[in-house]
Amino acid sequence: MNRQEAMSQYASALKQGRKTYKEALLRGRYPYPQVLDEIISDSMVAGQTELGVMEIPIDQIVGTKTAGRRSAFSADFLPLLDPDSEFAGKWVSLCEAHLGDEGIRDPIRCYEYFGRFYVQEGNKRVSVLRSYDAPTIPAYVIRMLPVWTEDPAVAAYYDFMQSFPKTKLYRTRFTRAGSFVKLQKALGFEPDHVWTEDERRRFAAGYTYFQEPFLKLGGGELPITVADAMLVWLKVYSFGDLIALSSAELFKSVKAVWADVKALSEPIAVRTDTPEAPEETLLGRLFKPKQLSCLHVAFISDQLPDQSDWARAHDLGREYLETVLEDRVKTEVFYGVRPGEEAEAAMEEAIEHGAQLLFAITPPLIGACRKTAAKHPEVRILNCSVSMPYAGVRTYYSRIYEAKYIAGAIAGALSRSGRIGYVASNPIFGVPASINAFALGAQLTNPRAEITLRWSCVEEDALDALAWEGVSLISNRDIPTPDRIREPWGLCRIENGKFHSLASPYWHWGNVYTNLIRSVLSGGWEALSAPDGQAVNYWWGMDIRAVDILLGDDLPAGVRHLAGILRKGIIDGSIQPFPEATPEKILHMDTLLECVHGSIPKYEDLLPMARPIARLQGVYRDAIPPEKEDPIL
Repeated sequence: MNRQEAMSQYASALKQGRKTYKEALLRGRYPYPQVLDEIISDSMVAGQTELGVMEIPIDQIVGTKTAGRRSAFSADFLPLLDPDSEFAGKWVSLCEAHLGDEGIRDPIRCYEYFGRFYVQEGNKRVSVLRSYDAPTIPAYVIRMLPVWTEDPAVAAYYDFMQSFPKTKLYRTRFTRAGSFVKLQKALGFEPDHVWTEDERRRFAAGYTYFQEPFLKLGGGELPITVADAMLVWLKVYSFGDLIALSSAELFKSVKAVWADVKALSEPIAVRTDTPEAPEETLLGRLFKPKQLSCLHVAFISDQLPDQSDWARAHDLGREYLETVLEDRVKTEVFYGVRPGEEAEAAMEEAIEHGAQLLFAITPPLIGACRKTAAKHPEVRILNCSVSMPYAGVRTYYSRIYEAKYIAGAIAGALSRSGRIGYVASNPIFGVPASINAFALGAQLTNPRAEITLRWSCVEEDALDALAWEGVSLISNRDIPTPDRIREPWGLCRIENGKFHSLASPYWHWGNVYTNLIRSVLSGGWEALSAPDGQAVNYWWGMDIRAVDILLGDDLPAGVRHLAGILRKGIIDGSIQPFPEATPEKILHMDTLLECVHGSIPKYEDLLPMARPIARLQGVYRDAIPPEKEDPIL
């Protein structure tokens, strides 16, 4: 390159730089590179680490270390000074060297803070290479460590720092802690796998390839990164698919999961309102959704009804649905299918048979639900679980804590000492709310009530352990259905060494299924959705009889009457166990009341059989490293 060509390159870069500068001013943005010394103070930095020389992505260079020379560059490091300035002359000389025999060999010196780079020495080198759209530049990097806080951005950055020695990738950044471990799993690596140079190059190529459809679909306007979206995509497809797909095929596949990508930036919508048909208005009649005369529904389960109370309860719900809606619904069952490929095959078979809606009745089937939803966006798919972050698959569950509140009130009324036992199942979403609701109910009728908490997921004999401690009134596991009463279920009293059931909450899945299907038949599927593409979780309670409470024959008349009053109040909304809390806060409750003596067990304290459900639905699931056999959430 001769001097004239280098000057021509400066003129082109200057034109683009001034354009960027003007656009920033028009949009009210800072038009120059950021200055690190003006962004942070000593109190924000925990220390610094010298990382040495490495290739860094130029598009992540956002500023300078000090304020000197910042007015010479636009925010994207293109020049702003006139061609006859001393600055321009030096820029042109560097440009000649860049494309000449000599080249730009000396690394710049920069500081890294939260994954972004601030140049201390070498601003013009960055500018020259930026004008040629160079992807990287050699740099001597000094990392500024932010002070640890609970802020999600800080947690995500610390997660990045832990992963960087393994991946050596600066471009791959996530907005949520724990994502790098999930990426390792998605790529088939062990959690501590250190990437080879070939693996880095291969992934970088795939990452760049994925970035194109991400930006085309509007990803640049979302508060997430390319890596966030790519991880969502890798939950349905494989990295091998990414390399093998054509540009058109990749765009189509990314579009298929785009609702889930967008849902990353939105909280999960917890729907507690009763599903109803769309309101009949004049405008509604003009644009009335198409109503269905009959709906083909498939039920998928990894359990068999004759071996699992949970599966039996749902199958009774299916039978109830058929009885109530008769010729308006046709059901088909695929029971005992293993999560993964077997469940996916069952869902494909159901769709081939004409199924328009799928109910997968256990959380482990969420992976198969997601893959099927991406392939068949025309099919409505629901998974019986809570707080799953996917817009393409809706989830449903019941507010069992409402019935627990009544059970607690019964326990408080019957307890003389005020000491009441509680056996909790698993530390999953909704369970802490049930414990607290029971405690509030107990203190409603007995202000001295104290709850002794044990967990069946930690000790197999939790009920016997409470009895051994002298606790005579204990809330044990709930009955699955009213016709399956086996002591000791529900709230029990111990008399003469024997358990006697007094009352028990129970689930009524038939009402859940009937209300959902009625809404779909009347064209109300969209009315049951959420705005802005959020993931939807239906969480219904006693108002639609999704849950209820069965009272024992030996319950005193006064206590029975009290339970009836509470039940009526919860149904009509005049009584609420947590009147100040939103459904989202209740569902994600992870602390216990002071009157509850016990704590939520850690993952490592759980029995092996209890760990899979904690991985899928646990209140701390995001902190649990994934295992090979688990779906990536």
